[in-house]
Amino acid sequence: MSAAVERRLAEFRAARGSTAATAPPRPAEPPAEPPAAAAAPEAAEGPQARGGAAAPAWALKVLLWGALLALAAGLGLALPFGLLSGLYWMHAATRGPAERRRGELSAYSVFNPGCAAIPGTLTAAQLERELFYRPAAGSAG
Repeated sequence: MSAAVERRLAEFRAARGSTAATAPPRPAEPPAEPPAAAAAPEAAEGPQARGGAAAPAWALKVLLWGALLALAAGLGLALPFGLLSGLYWMHAATRGPAERRRGELSAYSVFNPGCAAIPGTLTAAQLERELFYRPAAGSAG
C-alpha cells in the first residue's frame, strides 16, 4: 500500500478508537499441523466443537414446520398456514432496539439517537448535490 493510504487508514482507526492502529501487522504464522491432518477436522471434532449446536435446532425447526405444513395441507389450510408461518418467521428474525449492541445503529435513521444515518446512506442533500453537479461542502473544486 502507498504511504498516503497507510496514513489515511491510521487516521481512520485513530478516529474510531481502534487499538489496531498502533499495532504493527503480524506476519502470517505457519500452520501448526500438517495439511493431511487439517483436511478433515470436522469428522474428528463433532458438531459441538464446531459450534454446530444451532444447526440441529434449525434443522428440527424446519422439519417441524414441514410436518405442520403437510398436516395443514391435508386439512386444506396450506395457504393460511404458509402465510401465518411466514409472518412469524419474519417477526422472529427481526431484532428490536433492546437486542441491539451498545452503540450499534439501526438501518432506519429514525430509530437512531438524533436520527443519525449509518455510513453510506444516500441523503436528500447528497442526491440534490449530485443532480445539480455541485461540489460537496468543504471540498475544493
